[in-house]
Amino acid sequence: KKEHNVDLRKDPQALQRLRDAAEKAKIELSSSMESEVNLPFITQGKEGPLHLVMKITRAKLESLVGNLIEKSLEPVKKCLSDAKLSISDINEVVMVGGMTRMPKVIEVVKAFFGKDPNRSVNPDEVVAVGAAIQAGVIAGDVGGKDILLVDVTPLTLGVETLGSVSTPLIQRNTSVPTGKTEIFSTAADNQTSVEINILQGERPLAKDNKSLGRFILDGIPPAPRGVPQVEVSFDIDASGLLTVTAKDKATGKTQAIKIMGSTGLTKEEIEKMKTEAEQNAEKDKEEKEKIEVKNKADNLIYTSEKSLKDVGDKAPKELKESIEKKIKELKDISEKGNKEDIEKKTSELSDELQKVGQYMYKKEEK
Repeated sequence: KKEHNVDLRKDPQALQRLRDAAEKAKIELSSSMESEVNLPFITQGKEGPLHLVMKITRAKLESLVGNLIEKSLEPVKKCLSDAKLSISDINEVVMVGGMTRMPKVIEVVKAFFGKDPNRSVNPDEVVAVGAAIQAGVIAGDVGGKDILLVDVTPLTLGVETLGSVSTPLIQRNTSVPTGKTEIFSTAADNQTSVEINILQGERPLAKDNKSLGRFILDGIPPAPRGVPQVEVSFDIDASGLLTVTAKDKATGKTQAIKIMGSTGLTKEEIEKMKTEAEQNAEKDKEEKEKIEVKNKADNLIYTSEKSLKDVGDKAPKELKESIEKKIKELKDISEKGNKEDIEKKTSELSDELQKVGQYMYKKEEK
């Protein structure tokens, strides 16, 4: 363009020839220090046909792709972090993809891991070989104690709990098959059913994650909130089938749902959800903390009102009135106050409620 004022980007045919030549030069530079690009009659200029002849060195190519090579280490670091592994835990590094034949890539990988990468397998065929072995394992044609191919959960799996919070049960990048069981309870007195909302994603609030399915466990015997015990189990088998089971421990009644693949998301959608979680981490943390503070306040209000009812006329009227006042203040501030104000009023009510216990114990001693 500088010499002849011709922009090859406007000529699709010439641009394709240039791409093919660049690819050929890139491959040659993996085994030689210099390559020549020779494209006769690449296009037509004002003075007739134009030819493109130029030489490119390995050093020049490495300077052009240096940033890309450095960026490629970021997913590697993220992978190690997610797997909770250090570089010293890695036994072998296998190169995948034709681009990894570039000497600079090999050099950077060696410097990062402190060891030569394993190049015994054709990098163009690694994925296909792995897929073939996995197919053989699933079909039962390939086996043995020396072959272990594991899949992992792409995103965290959990359930929606009080305050629309997403409570994780199986963290992302957990090897499958896997399972996890946790005990939950009711959020209101005499609650006879609970809805299980299965969530997938990295955000702390249910609304920001993907709902994989819902089901209701009913027939729970009426009881004060927090008393019933509902056992929720997540199980993922080797094929990726997620089975979620809820069981009331008092009656033994169960309900379950099966979700195939436990995702339905494309690779791009999964990456987008991870990115959104990282970008909103600070905001999500603040919102979750406020919900947790409100839940704590709500629990204390419930406990305080129950304690006053249980104590009856045994506690001084002034103390009961003081606690009732603190309860009202906390209820009011919980609806519209900020986190700090709610925490302050929660602490005040907690301190006042302790006086009831202290009074009752002193009364018993007398």
